[in-house]
Amino acid sequence: MKNIKRILMQNITELVSNREQYVQESEKDFRRNRKLPFETMIYSILSLGSRDLKCEIMDRFGIQADIPSVSAFVQRRGKISSATFETLFRNFVHSAYEPKPYNGYRLLAVDGSDLHVPTNPKETRSYYPGANGQKHYNLLHLNAMYDLNNRIYTDALVQHSREANEHKAFTTMVDRDDCKLPTVYIADRGYEAYNNLAHIQEKGQYFLIRIKDVASHNGIAQGLSLPASKEFDVPFSVNLTRKQTNTAKADINLKYLSHGVIFDYLPTKCKKSIPVTPYTISLRIVRFQLSEDNFETLITNLPASDFSSRDLKQLYALRWGIETSFRALKYTLGLIYFHSKKTEFILQEIFAKLTMYNFAELITSHVIIQHKKRKHPIKVNFSASVHICSKFLLKNIPPSEIEALISRFLVPIRHAVSRDRKMSVKHAVSFLYRIA
Repeated sequence: MKNIKRILMQNITELVSNREQYVQESEKDFRRNRKLPFETMIYSILSLGSRDLKCEIMDRFGIQADIPSVSAFVQRRGKISSATFETLFRNFVHSAYEPKPYNGYRLLAVDGSDLHVPTNPKETRSYYPGANGQKHYNLLHLNAMYDLNNRIYTDALVQHSREANEHKAFTTMVDRDDCKLPTVYIADRGYEAYNNLAHIQEKGQYFLIRIKDVASHNGIAQGLSLPASKEFDVPFSVNLTRKQTNTAKADINLKYLSHGVIFDYLPTKCKKSIPVTPYTISLRIVRFQLSEDNFETLITNLPASDFSSRDLKQLYALRWGIETSFRALKYTLGLIYFHSKKTEFILQEIFAKLTMYNFAELITSHVIIQHKKRKHPIKVNFSASVHICSKFLLKNIPPSEIEALISRFLVPIRHAVSRDRKMSVKHAVSFLYRIA
């Protein structure tokens, strides 16, 4: 636990030592001694919660007459590049991340989530005027890669909503993932694309992705000779080509990709006279029953000898962990409460929250819980843990006290509890109505 804090503080120290790379104007920013030096600003932005900025400043610096003003704080953070906190996030993951495999495999869920940010019509890449009486709003899109067994974010990429491309974000994160352990990338239906599968295959890794049902006319399963039974587990070898010659059309083993479909391992255009070797993807299509009238179809390249269809069903169910992590990120760490309308400042806070989420999870994972005889199994209350870990980072509190304090806040784990998912539009909370 003490080691995790030391690693994060070392990463912050490295940023401070090279601060000219992380400020807007290297020749003048943070050169003179001020009340809010670079290091203090890093810790302050990491500790921002869900209250308005004046309350956050008072909580950070204490109730005294000479605390920094809101204006001074905003001016100082304006000198810091948003890349600072993205770098801190990546460096901390690289330094503190020790994967704990699941049956020898690292499980990474990939998903995206919209972030409602304060309305700013000038930011046209994320602005929506609203329709049918709806208020105007701005959206950023957070793409994230989440280790399901270790419960931390390993990578993230933020896009403006109007320019968001989850497939591009997916392949970018897969390509820069440098862990050598066998890895299973788990994703929902939005990531059904041959290009995504090919990027994973090129790394020698594995995928488990939910796809459109076999009855669909525009999915990967379209055109494949699948069994008529309701449940099946069938291996396939799909040969992809962009050629439309008569010879290619006559070959039932070839699947044509139009020039408008993005696929990075075949030329976009090719002359008919030039031979192009088809790109082959080996996979399994697995369909199983969830309830009386509900079926689910998965596509994977995991070996059938190690993973039966039942195993895949259980493995895919773990994907829900990234959904609950988004909820904790937004409502426990306060990622729906931003302290500015400027995109640069919002990006600072997004990666600061991701860093603090990982810090809290890594600290919590070291807490030993005494399992007494109870009606339900128990786990640490993550909401309380986040608050405690924030104080642990900022103050000189012994790790033994932190562990004892975290272990006091426990909640029951109730299995087989299901609720309908309520889909509703969430709006950024006004600065005037923050939690006081």
